[in-house]
Amino acid sequence: MSELAMTTAAEPDGAPRIAVLDIMRGIAILGILFMNINDMGASLYASFDDFRHLGWSATDQVAWWLRQVLADGTARCLLEMLFGAGMVILTDRVATKASGWAIMGRYYVRNLILFGFGLVHIFILLWPGDILHTYGIAALVAFLFRRLRPRWLIVIGLSLAVLSLTLGGYFGYYQTLQTRAQVAAIAAKVTAGKPISAAEKKTIANDAEAKKERARTKAKSQADIAAEDAARTGTFMTWAAMQWHVILDLESNFLEILFVWEASSVMLIGAALYKLGVLQGRRSRHFYLWLTAIAYAVGISLRIWGGLALTAPPGTGPHLAPMAYEGARLAMTLGHVGLINLLAMSGFGAALLRPFVAAGRTALTIYIAQTMICLWVLYPPFMLGLYGKMTWGPLMVTAFIINVFLLIGANLWVKRYDIAPVEWAWRSLVEGRVLPWRKRPRVAPPPDSGPAGAPAIA
Repeated sequence: MSELAMTTAAEPDGAPRIAVLDIMRGIAILGILFMNINDMGASLYASFDDFRHLGWSATDQVAWWLRQVLADGTARCLLEMLFGAGMVILTDRVATKASGWAIMGRYYVRNLILFGFGLVHIFILLWPGDILHTYGIAALVAFLFRRLRPRWLIVIGLSLAVLSLTLGGYFGYYQTLQTRAQVAAIAAKVTAGKPISAAEKKTIANDAEAKKERARTKAKSQADIAAEDAARTGTFMTWAAMQWHVILDLESNFLEILFVWEASSVMLIGAALYKLGVLQGRRSRHFYLWLTAIAYAVGISLRIWGGLALTAPPGTGPHLAPMAYEGARLAMTLGHVGLINLLAMSGFGAALLRPFVAAGRTALTIYIAQTMICLWVLYPPFMLGLYGKMTWGPLMVTAFIINVFLLIGANLWVKRYDIAPVEWAWRSLVEGRVLPWRKRPRVAPPPDSGPAGAPAIA
């Protein structure tokens, strides 16, 4: 089936949409709630330090492991890949009608407006985990590399994974083992009554100070978790003050630089995969079978390895597994890409995936709706007050139920309207005019046999 047959109804501004990309976007935006709901319904600080704080029964462990292996970072990674694909689609569509500077200006305006939406999400809706502002900035960086060939986009895109493996492996693993061995050797000399040098005394002092610093960091983390629990179960004022505190605390650690690097690097990989026809289902069924099998074999193995490191008893490190996090995230996401395209090539799979087209077309609205439902209705003390009352198992079930209702709502919406509310506001600002909402008659695309192996979804 041809790419025309894969195209869903265009947006009011004339932008065409490819069904399989909408499906991936819909699955990703729904999947991201499984990663966010624990930070909305329980301590966000605990996510960085003590995930068992949310509960660690047998059911909770099963829920945590499923989330850790299948979803951790992959929804975000898939959205980043799709952002890269969208960059290619948007810029190529107008490349013959405008100059390079005009294309750049329009694309930058589009993403700066998205950045503004992200700021509203953070500072008005008070969600510290917003990704819109990060993607708005990362897209500006990725745009500069859009003309490169796919292989160079992939090489540059893999920079974060390689750097985290090499630098993390050195500073987080090798250096730790080296220091531990040096301290043990010096301690043996002291026990044997042998004199130690000034350099060895400094090594011992530095190690002692490092242990004290780790203890102080652990104590601060526990205090932050306790303070967050108290504030987010108090009043509206204590809740809002804590949300602001968390936002400013995260930003003060300059993590945004890492987030932008991560997002822009994966956007480049997504742009390459789109140029190669991988994302949009232009490869053969055989290709996607191998992609799914290999990517999942690598990704699941690394994820289990990483999970075992995270759940290991204190003092058993250092572990190499966390350094492979980015590689595991990319591998699992490629496995999802392969599986979705495989399903899209069959009649049964197409029917199974078709509802997610609507979620992909309304992804931005769904993302904001998740925040409104969870952060502002279910968990705050001034509404239902369920903060801290759900462990990992119930949190994941709640996310699933919310997503079912959002998926149904998205399908009902697109039957009557061309564009979802938040998307409408964003694109109206980009276009500089008020876009129409309601559906208009469309001309059916001409039949086209196209290449074999394309998705069966229309």
